[in-house]
Amino acid sequence: MIVRNPAELAKALSPDLRLLGLDLGTKTVGLATSDPGLVIATPFTTLRRGKFTATAAEISDIIDRKEIGGLVIGYPLNMDGSEGPAAQSARQFAANLDKVGITIPALLWDERLSTVAVTRTLLEADTSRKRRAEVVDKLAAAYILQGVLDAIAASLAGEPEGGV
Repeated sequence: MIVRNPAELAKALSPDLRLLGLDLGTKTVGLATSDPGLVIATPFTTLRRGKFTATAAEISDIIDRKEIGGLVIGYPLNMDGSEGPAAQSARQFAANLDKVGITIPALLWDERLSTVAVTRTLLEADTSRKRRAEVVDKLAAAYILQGVLDAIAASLAGEPEGGV
């Protein structure tokens, strides 16, 4: 079930459940989890992206083990805000999760420049190329998820929110 904005996602969550952030790449899926209070995003792991059913099974297992109640899926819009092939792929990934029985609420969240921001931070920290390759996807997932957590906090405080 795709929701429209962070406030709707938070409202659809059962108490004390976490969010799982996904950064969908062509070869990997970076994952990050929130705390049950929906305040902090933490990088979790990176999955190799293979056949959809295998990747979905891994995600389903993580949902069960980590007490996940909702998903935040990076939605890579073009810089002009239009939906290109990567964004269409993310939308289809979310729809396919629902088809295989992963029916928790999911939010597509604009992730423009998330990987660029994370890579820049890693470069500033003088991280080796090999180490950057190992961690960039799960850090990008945490960056995306933290954006949603911040928007949830803003909506609870009565401030305007983003979304797709």
